[in-house]
Amino acid sequence: MKITFSDGILTAFVQGEIDHHSAVGIRTEIDRRIQKDKPDILRLDYSNVTFMDSSGIGLIMGRYKLMSAYSGQIEVVNVPLNMARVVRLSGIEKLGKITVKES
Repeated sequence: MKITFSDGILTAFVQGEIDHHSAVGIRTEIDRRIQKDKPDILRLDYSNVTFMDSSGIGLIMGRYKLMSAYSGQIEVVNVPLNMARVVRLSGIEKLGKITVKES
């Protein structure tokens, strides 16, 4: 995973599979950077995510709570089309901006 910080936006380029095991490392690294950089916006870029179970939803919700503690916002961008339905059904769109990756 690559993480960049510019103009108050912390962008985490998540890649591969997000499951129970991988979510722990992803979460730890993103949380560390949020606490260090205190961004206004956390942007999770899912363009290179190949699989996601409920841990991917939990990853988003947990980061939303942490960003809220810093009065920040969350965006989830480039969600693959095959995962977009699960993201929408979870109600995450109420938490922040969600965009679906165009094929």
